[in-house]
Amino acid sequence: MKYLKFLLVGIFFGIVLVKSEAVSWYRIFEMFKFQSFHMYGIIGTAVGLGALFLWVSKKNNVKNIEGNTIQLVPKDKGYTRYILGGTIFGLGWALAGACPGPMYILLGTGVFSMVIVIAAAILGTFVYGVLKDKLPH
Repeated sequence: MKYLKFLLVGIFFGIVLVKSEAVSWYRIFEMFKFQSFHMYGIIGTAVGLGALFLWVSKKNNVKNIEGNTIQLVPKDKGYTRYILGGTIFGLGWALAGACPGPMYILLGTGVFSMVIVIAAAILGTFVYGVLKDKLPH
């Protein structure tokens, strides 16, 4: 019962993504072929709102659920890992037709082939955990 609010927010978020067609393979395909602004608009809105909420949180010293002030840890400089990781993520997104969040939404809408994609994502996460110390960070 403690986590019911998170489940309800997740269900609402899933409905919004389905209704906005953000989980549609055709919309994702259009995005990667630069044929439509639809997905760029959704992603741009999410980035803009995230930046706005982050700015407001820092300005007002917002506290987390435990009462501690939210502290952002600065990232290490370097572009190699971001370019390589973004390329791998983008290729996986283009091949699967879904990024990690919508994979579960698509499974919930009856696209049962997403079971294979989710299993591959979990396997990829496991492999990253095994190889993490050997990768450039």
